[in-house]
Amino acid sequence: MSRESMEYDVVIVGGGPSGLSTAIKLKQLNSNLNICILEKASEIGAHILSGNVFETRALDELIPNWRDLKAPIKTKVTKEKFLFLGKTKSLSWPTWLLPSVQKNHKNYIISLANLCRWLAEQAEALGVEIFPGFPASEILYNDDGSVKGVATQDMGIDKQGNKKDSFEPGIELIGKVTVFAEGCRGHLGKELIKKFNLDKDKNPQQYGIGFKEIWEIDEKNHEEGMVMHTAGWPLDNNTYGGSFIYHAENKQVFLGYVIGLDYQNPHLSPFDEFQRFKTHPSIKKIIEGGKRISYGARALIEGGIQSLPKMFMPGALLIGCDAGTLNMPKIKGSHTAMKSGIIAAETINFHFEKGDELSVYEKIFKESWLYKELYKARNVKPSFSWGLILGIIFTGIDQILFRGKLPFTLKHKHADHETLKPANKMPKIDYPKPDNVITFDKTSSVYLTGTNHEDNQPVHLQLKDKDLPINYTLEMYDEPAQRYCPAGVYEVQKENDINKFVINAQNCIHCKTCDIKEPSQNITWVTPEGGGGPKYGNM
Repeated sequence: MSRESMEYDVVIVGGGPSGLSTAIKLKQLNSNLNICILEKASEIGAHILSGNVFETRALDELIPNWRDLKAPIKTKVTKEKFLFLGKTKSLSWPTWLLPSVQKNHKNYIISLANLCRWLAEQAEALGVEIFPGFPASEILYNDDGSVKGVATQDMGIDKQGNKKDSFEPGIELIGKVTVFAEGCRGHLGKELIKKFNLDKDKNPQQYGIGFKEIWEIDEKNHEEGMVMHTAGWPLDNNTYGGSFIYHAENKQVFLGYVIGLDYQNPHLSPFDEFQRFKTHPSIKKIIEGGKRISYGARALIEGGIQSLPKMFMPGALLIGCDAGTLNMPKIKGSHTAMKSGIIAAETINFHFEKGDELSVYEKIFKESWLYKELYKARNVKPSFSWGLILGIIFTGIDQILFRGKLPFTLKHKHADHETLKPANKMPKIDYPKPDNVITFDKTSSVYLTGTNHEDNQPVHLQLKDKDLPINYTLEMYDEPAQRYCPAGVYEVQKENDINKFVINAQNCIHCKTCDIKEPSQNITWVTPEGGGGPKYGNM
């Protein structure tokens, strides 16, 4: 089948902070470059979800006059709290005892989705072409094995793989350099890491699942600029996780929870742990009488520098959370993703102007503040494999006393899909029913995401073995996809007394948790038809 082909100097896959920063910096360095960005969402920002307390360091470098250009960055952090939660009580930890990496007094509470929309405006003003609703579904390779570009997905294919009347073939976008900036667990990035062995000698990558709700709350409970984090209940000592509560403008609170996907109990439901967290007296009093207006969930990449793959290969670069540049103890990945994009642009400019190989990325990266920041943070996440209390004590020693310069590097020993224990050896968890006031079910939550997919299209959640969920995973792990998915995509239903594994692909909010946590790595997330998925507003 012949496909239309378009040629660019640089093709960027993903319209998040790293991809947009790459495009803007490239245009600043050479305004004559022909650059395009492909974005799978219906518009820039529609698939962007983050806390987000934003550190402006990379933006200060990229667009120093961002204040004059009316960037959506207004709410300064004015106050901080850190609570340890018991079942009904809480202990406030003095903020002066927090490591500097966890202090936010120079940062801002923002919507990352809105920042990306603003960055897209800056990129387009410089002449960057942005194509929302066009997911890159296939990597194209040259005869010598180098990356040639990408192809967008064929549109108008039915569930059986037949062409509908609306069929349109995908387009090939050929780039002298292709930049992969898909965000956490990008499906093309995953292919590149495997093909080019980019993770050779690296630790297994680590992930978390992050939830976020936006609430409009009573004015008397609102403290604009307040940043609060918690650890402890409802998770046990052996499960990594914690919360954020950020008081934004307009009486809104960004409320969220992150759980490490290295948890062991297959009966655990991250969504229900988040809902249960909101019932704690210290949290409930903030949102009581308020209204939930948004919900979303997304996987986070947390492995740090030990798990960071090589970020260059012939013809292409892998950047941002597609590679894993998030700073875990800071709970921040936006400024680091943007800096990785700036470095990508500098690398590509050297490549075009001086003929340097793309491997110069590694040199620029290692000389940057980004590398130094990730290096100092390297021991925090692996220390929590010893449990919450020991992890906190070690982090204090590592980050406060030694400022991240201990003479050793702790290792991540397991990939997240390897950590589940058999269901019959782990305690069942009895989650309370939602009250639809403070706590909610998955169905009503997914409704708030605006998620939609064309119904008659191939299922984008692919099983390598369609019988495995019932024949093995159900018996061994009580089919944990029913619980780790934050959108109710997976169910086990009984038909004529026979168990059947059901995939409600229309519900998928593109969090990628199933691709990460499925114990046999039997589920592969691929791009659905363009524009499908959530439609986040100001997440």
